[in-house]
Amino acid sequence: MLLDGVNHIAWISKDAARLGRFYADVFDADVGPTRPHGREGGETMTVIRIGPHTELNIFVIDGNTEAARQTPMWGRGRIDHVGLQAASPEAFTVIRQRLIDAAASDGTINDFGSAQSIFFRDPDGLEGEVLIAVV
Repeated sequence: MLLDGVNHIAWISKDAARLGRFYADVFDADVGPTRPHGREGGETMTVIRIGPHTELNIFVIDGNTEAARQTPMWGRGRIDHVGLQAASPEAFTVIRQRLIDAAASDGTINDFGSAQSIFFRDPDGLEGEVLIAVV
């Protein structure tokens, strides 16, 4: 393969600081500073590093209401949810408990045969999934 995973996923948030705290608390992510972005003003970008070469690029844009638009699965547009790969079975267990503690998931484990997953909702309402391969 010519690719080695995902470099970043960009999305619009209502509150990058709140989102950064969630990803830091649950996934041990590193949250960078919030910086101005764009040429018109009223737009910021915060980088949340979630893996060795994977980031979430979080944008807050004055007057943009897209972050509030969360509809049922498969009704959210071209990108429906984000799937994150747990580093190990132990990490999957820790993440699952942290998601439950944060009231972001009921902890249900989905069995897809070759992988197990847990769905969650972040503070903006974006649905995510954490997966681990079954060996």
